[in-house]
Amino acid sequence: MNEMIKEHIVVAQNASGRNMNVPLYRFIGEQPGPKVYIQSSIHGAEVQGNVVIYQLIQFLKHIPLNGEIVLVPNCNPVGTNIKAGEYTLGRFDPVNGTNWNRGYFYDQALIQEFAASIDDKESVQSIKERFRSQIKQQLQNKLNETWGIGLAQRLNLKLQQLAFDADYVLDLHNGPVATRHIYVPEYAKESAKLFNIPHVILIPQVFSGALDEATFCPWWLLSDLVSAKRQQAINFEVEAFTLEMGSQEVVNFTEGKYDAKSILAFLTAKNCLPANTSNPETIVRKAVYLKDYKILYTQAGGIVEYMAQPGEVITKGQVLAKVLNVDNLDNDQATHDILAPCDLIPILHFPSASVLSGTQLYKCFTEYFEL
Repeated sequence: MNEMIKEHIVVAQNASGRNMNVPLYRFIGEQPGPKVYIQSSIHGAEVQGNVVIYQLIQFLKHIPLNGEIVLVPNCNPVGTNIKAGEYTLGRFDPVNGTNWNRGYFYDQALIQEFAASIDDKESVQSIKERFRSQIKQQLQNKLNETWGIGLAQRLNLKLQQLAFDADYVLDLHNGPVATRHIYVPEYAKESAKLFNIPHVILIPQVFSGALDEATFCPWWLLSDLVSAKRQQAINFEVEAFTLEMGSQEVVNFTEGKYDAKSILAFLTAKNCLPANTSNPETIVRKAVYLKDYKILYTQAGGIVEYMAQPGEVITKGQVLAKVLNVDNLDNDQATHDILAPCDLIPILHFPSASVLSGTQLYKCFTEYFEL
């Protein structure tokens, strides 16, 4: 059966100079196979991924594994502990204001230079090993920067060192009030069908700082460069995804087991687990290209009732939300409706009933299609 190793890694130090550790669970199978990296809670309020990892561990204790799976729950203990009253404010580094999920490393020029060093006879396996070694050295160089780096970036680079060794990377997140959805690189579109997730956002090869992009963008670009050089398709078989599993500040063990089985279905299809360990459900999957994933902002502030629920199919002109203006309770300007500007599917909405003008009220699928 699998070997399980529990480690702790230091991701930060608090103001008292004490190390802040997070657990790392490493499952190593008896048979060779792909390497998988899964982390959760890079944003402090997004806690459901920890339950998913717990459920995965329960399964992996009893399922023979091919290769290795590395699990890092609660990977950002700083963010998890930033509380304001009842709420967790763990989306941004409190010192520098940086989004905890935007400090990963990507250097296009370095990738182009590496591609030029590849001769026509070098094997794909050799290329992968050399490329991983070079990127990981660059990550260590960044961590050793003489002038230092910000807390969020340091945390990100430590995690990226672990993730870049993997063939498959899953970053577990939650929306504010949200339905399940997944970010998938366009070249891995078919893999979206392996998860039990009904809403799919197809993203281009554009690095915006997140872990999934920091993983697949280098390999995607390298694949294009080497394929052009050799005049044949070269696939390094590396994929990375951001899984959004419902709403933040909510934990549900039953839903966590469902999502764990969804991940097991993906891992089964990728030959990490024995055939038929878990199969994806037959569900309708709606997909959208990132350019058609639209944000609806509020034109005016007020108190909001969210009428359209995440995942609901909405037609143009249907009421999305009703807004109350407390300065006009005595006249016919007290309320107004926010209408859908087109046919859409709301994927998430702002968590509070009190909104300022210019608030990101809803994020929506438009121009969507079945995958």
